[in-house]
Amino acid sequence: MTRKVVRILTVLIFVLCAGGIAALIILPSPWDTKNNRTDQRARVVIPRALRSNADEIDSLAEYLAREDSLYSKVPLEDGEVLVTVLSGLFDGGPVEKQFVAYRNLLEVDSPIYVTYIDYNEASRSYERTWSAQTAATRPGTISLSTQDLIGDKSLCVLIGGMNARDQHTLTVFRKTPIGQAPAQSATGDGLFRKIAELSIEGTITVKETERSAVYQSGQGTGASFTISAFGRDYGSSNILDQVEVTYTYNGSSGVYEQTRSVRIPGSQAEQRRVREILGSRRAFEEFITGLWYFITPQGKVDKNQYIYFSPSSQEIIFYGDDILQVFNWTNSIATRYGLYVASQNISVTTLKRTIDIELESLENIRIRVQEDVRLKIGVNNTWDGSYLKAPPPENRKASPPINAHIDAWYESPMGKIHFLSNGSYEQTNGSNFRQGKYAFFYFFDQELLELDSENNSSSGREIYLVEGDATEGQMRKNLSLSRVRLGSNGVEKLNERAITLILASE
Repeated sequence: MTRKVVRILTVLIFVLCAGGIAALIILPSPWDTKNNRTDQRARVVIPRALRSNADEIDSLAEYLAREDSLYSKVPLEDGEVLVTVLSGLFDGGPVEKQFVAYRNLLEVDSPIYVTYIDYNEASRSYERTWSAQTAATRPGTISLSTQDLIGDKSLCVLIGGMNARDQHTLTVFRKTPIGQAPAQSATGDGLFRKIAELSIEGTITVKETERSAVYQSGQGTGASFTISAFGRDYGSSNILDQVEVTYTYNGSSGVYEQTRSVRIPGSQAEQRRVREILGSRRAFEEFITGLWYFITPQGKVDKNQYIYFSPSSQEIIFYGDDILQVFNWTNSIATRYGLYVASQNISVTTLKRTIDIELESLENIRIRVQEDVRLKIGVNNTWDGSYLKAPPPENRKASPPINAHIDAWYESPMGKIHFLSNGSYEQTNGSNFRQGKYAFFYFFDQELLELDSENNSSSGREIYLVEGDATEGQMRKNLSLSRVRLGSNGVEKLNERAITLILASE
C-alpha cells in the first residue's frame, strides 16, 4: 500500500512540475517590470513606404540617425505633422532640447509652425513650452538652425524656407532673457520673441562679420550680424537687375529694421532669352544641365572646383579639393531668378544639401548652398559664388558618321559578345553570362562605347575608347577597346590593357 501511495505522489509531483514549467513559458512574468512600466520617451510614429531592398539601408548607424532626425520628444497634437527637428544643448546644460517644425493639416493654408521642447526638472519629463507661426509654407524647403545673431550670446532660432508664392522666407525668433519673458501671446511672443520675418522673390543671406577676441572668450558682446535680401529691381526694365535690402538689429525696438537699399545692375543680356530661361522650371533645368566652373573672387576660372548638373539622371556632382561628392537630385522649385534644388548624398543619406541657383547672365549662374538641416547661410560656404558654363573644347573636329547600335558578333578575351540592333548586348564567357544596354557615340572627336550591365553590379556602367576604322555602311572587322572615364578634362584613359574585338560569325 505504501509503495502504491509513493507511486501516486511521484506521478502527481511530476505533473505539477510540468504544468508549472509550461505556465512560466506561456504566461508573462508577474515580476517583469518591462511590461508594466510606461516609457517616458514618447515617440512619433510616421508611416513610411516599405523598403523593397534591405541594401538601401547603408548602415545601422545611418538608419538610426535618419530615424532620430524625425523624432520629437513630445507627441504632436491631432492634425499636426512633423516637418523637421533640430536637437541640441541649447543655452548650455546637460539635457538635450529640441526645436520642432510642424504644420497643421486642419488649417486651410497649413503654414509652418515651430515649437520649443524643454526638459522640466520638477516633473522629469519633456514639455512644449512655446510655439509660433513662421512665414514658410512649403514643408520640403524648411531648414532650422540656431545662431547668435545679436552678439550677446542670446539664443536665436532661424527658420528658412519658401511660401506658396515661391518666395524665399526667413523667420527669426530670439529667446527672451530670464526674468523678462511675459505670458505667451497669440502673436508668438513669450519665451521667444520674433525679431525678423522676411519674404522676397530672391534670396536671403545672413552677413556674418568677424567678432573680437573679447566676445570669443565670453567676456563681452560682439557686433550684430546683418541680414540681406536680394530681390528684383521693379524700377528697371532689365529682368536681371536686383535690389539688395539690408536689415540691421535695432537694440531699442528689439527687432531687425531696414537700414539700406542698394541697386545691383545685372548683365545686359538679351531679355527675350532670359525670359525663356526663367519662364519655367524645366527651361531652367535644361539651361543649367552640364558642367559649371567656379569663378574666384578675383574673377578667374578655377577648373579645380566645379559642379555638374544632370536633371535627366537626377544627379548633382560637386568637385573641389580633390574630393568628388555625388548627390541625388530629389526635388526642385522654380524661383523668380532660377531654381531651388533639394539633394541628398548617395553614400550618406543623412547628408542633405539645398541649392539656390540664380541666373547672372547667359553664361553665368550664382549659387548659394545650405547643408545638413542646419541653415548654413553666410560668406564662408566654399560652394557659394558665381559659376561659368564650361565651353566646348577648342579645335573640335568633325566626327565621322556612326551608328549607335549594330547587329554583329565579336570574339574577345572577355568572351563572345553579341551586339543587337535594339541597343542590348549579350556577353558569354564559359559559364558566365552578362547582358545589358550599349551605345556607340562620339565625345567630340573620339569614339566611345558605353556598356551598362543589368545583372552584374560589380561592373555596372563602363566606358571604352574605341579605336578602329569607322566606315559608314560597313561592319568593322577589328575593334580595340580601352577603359576610360569622362571628366572635366575630357577622356582620361585608365591603366588597363586594351581589349581587342574580332568580328565573328554566330
